[in-house]
Amino acid sequence: MSTFEIKMPKLGESITQGTIMRWAVKVGDTVEEDDVLFEVSTEKVSAEIPSPVAGKVIEIRFAENDIVPVGTVMAIIETASNTSVSATATATDKMSPAVPEPSQNIPSATAISETQDIPAAKKDKSGRFYSPLVRNIAQVEKITDAELESIQGTGFQGRVTKADVLQFLKETPAQSSLKEKEKVLSPESVKSNAPISTESTESQELFEKHSSPPRMEESQCGASTIIPMDHIRRIIADHMVMSKNVSAHVSTFVDVDVTRLVQWRERNKDEFFRRTGVKLTYMPAIIEASAKALIEFPRVNASVDGYNIILKKQINVGMAVALDDGNLIVPVIHDADKLNVNGLGLAVDSLAAKARNNKLSPDDIQGGTFTITNFGTFKNIFGTPIINQPQVAILGVGYIEKRPAVMETPDGDMIAIRHKMYLSLSYDHRIVDGALGGAFLRRIADYLEQYE
Repeated sequence: MSTFEIKMPKLGESITQGTIMRWAVKVGDTVEEDDVLFEVSTEKVSAEIPSPVAGKVIEIRFAENDIVPVGTVMAIIETASNTSVSATATATDKMSPAVPEPSQNIPSATAISETQDIPAAKKDKSGRFYSPLVRNIAQVEKITDAELESIQGTGFQGRVTKADVLQFLKETPAQSSLKEKEKVLSPESVKSNAPISTESTESQELFEKHSSPPRMEESQCGASTIIPMDHIRRIIADHMVMSKNVSAHVSTFVDVDVTRLVQWRERNKDEFFRRTGVKLTYMPAIIEASAKALIEFPRVNASVDGYNIILKKQINVGMAVALDDGNLIVPVIHDADKLNVNGLGLAVDSLAAKARNNKLSPDDIQGGTFTITNFGTFKNIFGTPIINQPQVAILGVGYIEKRPAVMETPDGDMIAIRHKMYLSLSYDHRIVDGALGGAFLRRIADYLEQYE
């Protein structure tokens, strides 16, 4: 007998630690190759980590909710081979971990690990890969091989995920325990006081086992309810407080006449949708203007390391996306300065959709050098956003509204109805002074006012 060390994997370039959200095994359990060992969550991704080997779990060194540095031995598996090894090599098989629970709204990873050697994925007779979790659900729910083959996978390289199987169950009345649950809990069933069969009750339990998000304990305190933050909200909270503690925040504002931009969009939105199938918003033009300004003001496209200023060669623009659970994610458009409005429009739509459907990969949410947040989506006119570390500036975009404005004409001043918008810039006063921040923001405004 020999032992195999399971180490905390690295799920991203800048990730140094992960939080154990759930252990799927306990000491003494026997595991097969590819069986899920634990679920790990970082500030960027969440993933279920499979076992690289078959054997018996003889030691677990950390508990759930522990924060563990990358590369730390977390568990030991006893194997039948005669050589003690550890999971430290770079992963070469880009398996896609199972989709996280719906309540977490955390983007799924496209690679298991950069520090863990993951063996080749198991496949069925048809050559299609199914994870242990998917196979287990299919067995419990009596999904046939033919039905599994009919499910269109949304995971990496078209693999079937847990979410795909649950969606199949929901849409297939003959198989679906979800349908049984709806039947059991329907108002008609309750009113009729009809007896609930044991089979239906078991189906409900299976549904809850497979798809119910973990319940967070609430407690009453007088007239208030105390709800613990979920993992992502804790990460956002820590990140925001850290940013305020690290950077000397200053905000400045500019009032922009975007009448030309509005007219341009009205002229082109129908043709753009016909050609691409994507709705044309103002965001591609705002990103384009920001990228042009960042080329002219490279110190805004930077970060700070102690007393060193690091100027970034790439212009990677992040855009804040609000998720349905109230959390926030910032996918990144890499090399935004090299894309035209068409390319930016497609990138904005694709990343926003992936963010809201938990399909972002680690590459989609790292490497940003400048961030834009759109208050106007919620009809807010302006705000003072917090800098997304380690960047040194963030642009806030307000709501576009019609307002009377004084215009200079050859015949004198006149009042006209114009489309106006406020832009705000929060910047790090450690390296960006008022003159630089103000000039940079004004340049973005100039590009938008003269937009063609």
